[in-house]
Amino acid sequence: MEKEIIYSRNVNENPCNMCMAMGGIIPFKGIEESMVIIHGSQGCSTYMRRHIAEHFNEPIDVGSSSLNEKGTIYGGGDNLKKAIDNIIKVYNPAIIGVLTTCLAETIGEDIDGIASEYLKEKELNNLPIITVSTPGYGNTHAEGYWAAVKRIVTNLAIKKEKGSKVNIIIPQLSPADIREIKRLLQLMEVQYTLLPDFSDTLDRPFERSYKKITKDGTKIKDIVEMPDAVATIQMGVTIEENYSPGKYLEDEFGVPLYNTPIPIGLENTDVFLSLLSQLTGKEVPEALKQERGRLLDCMIDSHKYNAQGTSAIFGEPELVFAATKMCCENGIKPAVVATGSKTAKLAELVKPLCGDASLLDEADFVSIRSISTEMKVNVAIGNSDGKYLTEKEGIPLVRFGFPIHDRIGGQRLLSVGYIGTTMFLDRVTNTLLENKYNNYRKEMYQKFYWEPKKKTLAVPGS
Repeated sequence: MEKEIIYSRNVNENPCNMCMAMGGIIPFKGIEESMVIIHGSQGCSTYMRRHIAEHFNEPIDVGSSSLNEKGTIYGGGDNLKKAIDNIIKVYNPAIIGVLTTCLAETIGEDIDGIASEYLKEKELNNLPIITVSTPGYGNTHAEGYWAAVKRIVTNLAIKKEKGSKVNIIIPQLSPADIREIKRLLQLMEVQYTLLPDFSDTLDRPFERSYKKITKDGTKIKDIVEMPDAVATIQMGVTIEENYSPGKYLEDEFGVPLYNTPIPIGLENTDVFLSLLSQLTGKEVPEALKQERGRLLDCMIDSHKYNAQGTSAIFGEPELVFAATKMCCENGIKPAVVATGSKTAKLAELVKPLCGDASLLDEADFVSIRSISTEMKVNVAIGNSDGKYLTEKEGIPLVRFGFPIHDRIGGQRLLSVGYIGTTMFLDRVTNTLLENKYNNYRKEMYQKFYWEPKKKTLAVPGS
């Protein structure tokens, strides 16, 4: 008797996320004169360096403690101390981040204790070593990013006296997006501390002599003074409180916290600028009103095409919510909304916008592909890992988020603000149009001219 095979969907195949430590590297790349060490096997740091370098098209230096069989049995403290020695010798950083891996966490490494012991032994009082627990099995790269940002704040922030700055804490965006947010802040004449700022560290201008470590990024002095701010704007409407650096600043230092969406889309950008106006008492300048008008004009131009769009949106929760909101504003129906993270907040935010969409958390691309086909999706929005939707199902992909490995310029993709939203919307609309014009002759033929072959019965003796 033939056995019935049952496929369990409790197992992720090709998950819609990467490991926690990879996300934890990015914030440290947004701090001046910072270096990162991965406490684990050499393969982990090599994989992460390569993955990040292919997206940003920049050299990515990440140290490794090269934990081996001996260290796994007897403890990897000596390996980690040697790694810190080498990092100081080669890079002379102002701050060092130490991230754990599955291996280090499984054997129960006390990285806080090892780091403290090292600083005492070397009598280093002015070198912050910030440890972050980031096992690959603990969560996704999105949570790894926020965990690192929070640890940076909790380790460095010291209250001094009331200042006039606004803290801006951002999720993982493109360097182009970060530069646009800084431009908006400058036009609004806001004094700010933006964390993390990898706009010029992971998208560097070309220089004749290569610098191993740069002075670009958020200044350590500014992070120290974050508790003095008048408010914190955190672009983190989906993150849990235990990962929230803004919540820590509010609880420990009384800094008012405003959680806002990423300013992608008309309403989200309006919310961001209105909040800045409320906090500073300054009007939105005419130049930004003009940009808003051009976005509205773009929406009018493209609405008749977007009405034919049915989308699958996937990636990190903050980006997924922002892209879903933009699609809903422009008549593109989100049919599949998916993230590799486990978050109830995303579903709560998305349901009022598109309650009939399939909402997936802890998603993998097998599920996304299957449901996208069932829902007749004709455009996908997300990172390069969704290329299988195009290869297997013919669903065109608008690349958005991290990682983008199969195209050039992922670090230069602009999607935030009125200008960025206009460019993002054009990318989506033009993808819909290209798909339409590539297939409409075939569809017309099948609709009007193609007839299924009629079955003929065999006549005896014929």
